[in-house]
Amino acid sequence: MSRSRSEADSEPLRPSDHVDGVAVSDDRRDGSGDITQPRLGFIGWMRWAWRQLTSMRTALVLLLLLAIAAVPGSIFPQRTADPNGVTQYFTDNPDVAPILDNLQLFDVYASSWFSAIYILLFISLIGCVIPRTKHHWKALRSRPPRTPARLARLDDHIVSEIAHEDDPDKHAQDAVDLAASQLRTAGYRVERYDRRGSYSVSAERGYLRETGNLVFHIALIGVLIAVGLGGSFTYTGQRVIVEGTTFVNALTDYSSFNPGRFVNIDEVSRYSMTLDSFDVTYQDAGTSGAGQAGDFSANLTTQVPGEEATEGSVRVNHPLKLEGDSIYLLGNGYAPTITVADADGNVVYQDSVPFLPQDNNLTSLGVVKVADGLPEQVGLVGFFYPTAQALDTGAFTSIWPDLVYPVLTLNVYAGDLGIDDGAPRSVYTLDTGSMEKLTGTDTDVESIELMPGDSAELPNGWGTVTFTNEAPEGSEGYEQSVKRFASLSIHHDAAGPWVLLFAVLATLGLLVALFVPRRRMWVKATTTESGIQIEYAGLARGEDPILAAAVAQMARKHGDALESGK
Repeated sequence: MSRSRSEADSEPLRPSDHVDGVAVSDDRRDGSGDITQPRLGFIGWMRWAWRQLTSMRTALVLLLLLAIAAVPGSIFPQRTADPNGVTQYFTDNPDVAPILDNLQLFDVYASSWFSAIYILLFISLIGCVIPRTKHHWKALRSRPPRTPARLARLDDHIVSEIAHEDDPDKHAQDAVDLAASQLRTAGYRVERYDRRGSYSVSAERGYLRETGNLVFHIALIGVLIAVGLGGSFTYTGQRVIVEGTTFVNALTDYSSFNPGRFVNIDEVSRYSMTLDSFDVTYQDAGTSGAGQAGDFSANLTTQVPGEEATEGSVRVNHPLKLEGDSIYLLGNGYAPTITVADADGNVVYQDSVPFLPQDNNLTSLGVVKVADGLPEQVGLVGFFYPTAQALDTGAFTSIWPDLVYPVLTLNVYAGDLGIDDGAPRSVYTLDTGSMEKLTGTDTDVESIELMPGDSAELPNGWGTVTFTNEAPEGSEGYEQSVKRFASLSIHHDAAGPWVLLFAVLATLGLLVALFVPRRRMWVKATTTESGIQIEYAGLARGEDPILAAAVAQMARKHGDALESGK
């Protein structure tokens, strides 16, 4: 049975909004007599959605979703980091690749769905942090709470009796003064609450725990801002450099270049790099891991305008820092020097061509495109074997990654190379759809096989092709007969220092939040007929496995001080 407001007001301990505290008006009832919830409306639903989005539970879910959404970026090649890998994926998987591309799985970190999670997490964290910061600021300025009337109800509670025949009231005040001093020295905020015959001190500590928690979440927001905004000022480029050639940090010299939204290519750092040599060691035959590379080192000479040239090296996991850029070693291989001459002996093509490794023994695939100088455009598709060995089928394979018995095989195609229409074409692939195969399988002419220094006739008497020997005159063996190349990635990360700073702050904040206990302590002295009774009690906010020990230590320390002061 409902009661009137005057009846409810007569009971101050009962909330005024209790279901039976206020009579329900007729507009809150439906036809059946039941109480109905008022309509939220558009503003109400928006407020509800905002509260759901800015809850800590939602932030944690979004953080988990962001981690899951980043997984495809490590499974599929990304255009920003490995454009050649994306091209190769389309070649190897022509049916699946377009579907994955429509799902933006080759541009995961710039995709709409990843950005949506990223932005929602950003908003959610801000919505969580701002109210908590305001509440924490008020808590820091507030007084410790009043001492509970019945400390014995707390789990961690200790009582001691001290006999005093003269003025127990004064001794009780002195005991609480001493406890307040000890608690303040221990890092507690203290507040006295006294009344006649009962004196107490209320103390609390551990607000640094919430401070660390807020620092952690603010640092996460900082990481998101640094990554999102810093990515707009970041650029990444790739370049394959053959021994003896030079790379200039300009757009025209990159094999691929992926700038951020606000990158001005005209303002990037100017420098040049020359690949002097590429050193690699292999595990000896007969040992564990035979043939595996022990170490790679791309030895460079770098030149910054107005400064002297310097020497440096790039190794795996050891990038070279240059003018704010980081140069990483992505890959390496062989670059046989191939010379093509026409029927009159005039050289129409000569270059050291990077051949891309296909296995651990560096069996490598390469393409040569001769656009001019011969009766037709000619394409050469070849395999390079550092240490060739013939199989039963007559084909070759490489059995060792170092140059022991190098062999180059070439198949010749004639026709349209597809470069006259101005469309960009990969230098590592040859579109043979509109070309005629002149050597190799399905023809009457065998593939061309060459060793360093050998030459062979092109079909139809068009000229010759030569596998130029790069070894110095008088040298023995094939160790220096073929140049090597290094695939370098040039990365400028404007967000890196900021991400590191916020990551360190997040780690420190998390450590503080995990290991600083939040607790309250009370010491209460009450006069009795025989002296004074002193109570010690503690209460933790959250888990605090050493709270009981802390109360016991306080009681022992305070009791010892009182005994010594007698």
